[in-house]
Amino acid sequence: MPLPVVRFAPSPTGRIHIGNARTALMNFLFAQKFHGRFILRFDDTDVARSTEEYAAGIESDLAWLGVVPDASVRQSQRFGLYDAAAEKLRALGRLYPAYETEEELERRRRRQQARGLPPIYDRDALRLTAAERARLEAEGRRPHWRLKLDPVVVRWNDLVRGESHIDCASLSDPVLVREDGTYLYTLPSVVDDIDLKVTHVIRGEDHVTNTAVQIQLFEALAGHGSASLFGHHNLLASASGEGLSKRSGTLSIAALREEGIEPLAVAAYAVLTGTSDSVRPVRALDELAAEFDLQHISRTQARFDPAELRSLSARTLHQMSFEDVRERLAAAGIAGAKAENFWLAVRGNLATFGEVAEWWQVIVGEIAPRVEDAEVLAAARDTLPKEPWDEATFARWTALLRARVDRKGKALFHPLRLALTGCEQGPELAALLPLIGRTKAEARLSGHAA
Repeated sequence: MPLPVVRFAPSPTGRIHIGNARTALMNFLFAQKFHGRFILRFDDTDVARSTEEYAAGIESDLAWLGVVPDASVRQSQRFGLYDAAAEKLRALGRLYPAYETEEELERRRRRQQARGLPPIYDRDALRLTAAERARLEAEGRRPHWRLKLDPVVVRWNDLVRGESHIDCASLSDPVLVREDGTYLYTLPSVVDDIDLKVTHVIRGEDHVTNTAVQIQLFEALAGHGSASLFGHHNLLASASGEGLSKRSGTLSIAALREEGIEPLAVAAYAVLTGTSDSVRPVRALDELAAEFDLQHISRTQARFDPAELRSLSARTLHQMSFEDVRERLAAAGIAGAKAENFWLAVRGNLATFGEVAEWWQVIVGEIAPRVEDAEVLAAARDTLPKEPWDEATFARWTALLRARVDRKGKALFHPLRLALTGCEQGPELAALLPLIGRTKAEARLSGHAA
């Protein structure tokens, strides 16, 4: 297989959500696995709704996920290519003007449905004479431009769905150019795929019907069928089965990042959900790329479960080594001799990385101890071993303590946890005690803030 060229083509009219990230990651991982190129293409031909702020936000979201494009292009800077393609289609007799308003088209669709006919465009515009077109334009009508589809069955071997076909006789001739001269998605997409030499188009299954139209455009513009292979993956849906959209603010990548969800968890969840592979933590995108296989994607809908993503994020943290997080810890002010042992002690209890600051405060800061059993704490202070301490110290100390007080299990350990950490639950005290140190431990067991 030649080195693949793939693309992710968001419209910068909002921030991307986890469903968009699914498509971006599948393309990126496919390129990584086969040493190809990943192109970020902004579909910003809708100049009224596209903004630089959204484009920058999408780039930031992708970078946070670890998705770095090999090239980035903007359709708003490529109109000359689309104009030339449209002129070629007109010269071939494949692009024709139509003058119906949306209201007129809707009335026709309703009449066709009432008669039991498929609501496809009847090509009435092709029957207009030159005089009739002139009269409509004199009335102020401006045409939109439709692609004249060949009434053939278009077939392709889908990388996900297998042998696929669309009978183009069942489709309306699609509008490629609006009344104001701006382009809809279809034409610029094909022109860019030809120009950028895209080899694989990996996208959501909502684009399946578009594929037949685009293959016909490839044939008209490039003189052959599509040079690209197509793969249509299942879509992520909400727990209620509804599709995700840019209006799903809580599911945006920016919102997940703000919540403290790990980017590797988002990547693993977005790619593995709805496949035959288990949804599991990964250590790096390279690991995910090595195992990524389009043929593992299910044909059934994939459901997004926020609770499952949060659980995966926590499990992702729990397996991270100190080297994985060294720079993040340093950025949070956690460095020095205690940093590595601290991470190993607390990582298994973290729901989000941001919680490390709370546990670092327990270690190096001042907390107000909670006194639950004064007798246990007095005996604990009296039996506190001399330093140096290690993780075996806690077991030796509590063995001595059990001999002094009639306590065991939770009755013994819970008062110690409340005094030493101020928390009901947390990492193993055996790992925390050497980090807290004797001076702080003695003060906290005495009920003093330390």
